[in-house]
Amino acid sequence: MGKLGTKPKHFLTITDLTPNEVQEILDSAVELKTRGWLSLLKNKTAAVLFEKPSLRTRVSFEVAVRQLGGQTIYLSPEEVGLGKRESIPDVARVLSRFVDVIILRTFAQRNLEVLAEYSSVPVINALSDYEHPCQALADLLTIYEIKGKLKWLTVAYIGDGNNVANSLMLACAMTGVNFNIASPPGYTINASVLKKAKTYAKTSGSKILCTEDPRAAARDADVIYTDTWTSMGQESEAAVRRKAFADYQINEKLMALTRHNSIIMHCLPAHHGEEVAVGLLDGPRSVVFDQAENRLHAQKALLVWMFTKK
Repeated sequence: MGKLGTKPKHFLTITDLTPNEVQEILDSAVELKTRGWLSLLKNKTAAVLFEKPSLRTRVSFEVAVRQLGGQTIYLSPEEVGLGKRESIPDVARVLSRFVDVIILRTFAQRNLEVLAEYSSVPVINALSDYEHPCQALADLLTIYEIKGKLKWLTVAYIGDGNNVANSLMLACAMTGVNFNIASPPGYTINASVLKKAKTYAKTSGSKILCTEDPRAAARDADVIYTDTWTSMGQESEAAVRRKAFADYQINEKLMALTRHNSIIMHCLPAHHGEEVAVGLLDGPRSVVFDQAENRLHAQKALLVWMFTKK
């Protein structure tokens, strides 16, 4: 448990890591995949605090902690009432006296920032409206394993400039991966994220392309990536979004523009027949279930890094 006055290492955004640390975590994840159950987090307890429902994030984090020898306590929205039944600073200070790490899946990035400000134990972003950095680590791990490298590859992201796109753009720019994103007007990538990504790209040598044309983004890509058109909390916008994104589906015509050995990625859950044509996620070029599994291994490596890094 944390001690008063200490400043733990938090993971609220992918840029809380340096490019070298990202690579270090990826290499660790590859190794941890071969090692099975360990005791690296023996006597450590993680609070898994979720405001939003989840399949992959909850299961992968709980299994990750347990496979590393630790234990988890799941806290539902009703049990905590973050910022409603109890203030976020108070939740942070109380949990810091009980557990060794807080894993928060929340609607607002600001909730993470406040929790981290008052927490004396590490806080991990398990998804917010601004970023999904754990997903980005798993994405890079998947590409790294399948392609054998990261630098100079090209990722084409087709769809909403959302939290997943934010983290993936930054992660690619940090590691020398070219990043193309095609979004309809009104759904483009966050301007501050783009500015930050361009700064990283100057150092890594990666190229960034933002366009409204999915064909321009997909051309010669090594990886083509998409996400749902309508995420949790946006259900009232579903009809409007389906119309706006109608020309942004990953289908055979778009795939034909990519490299012959390109792979399809999706962070899931997917709406087959909307953002991706029916059958493609079950086809030979899809790696979405390897990608989902890698949430477990990337998060194990992240946890080990957070608790062992000097």
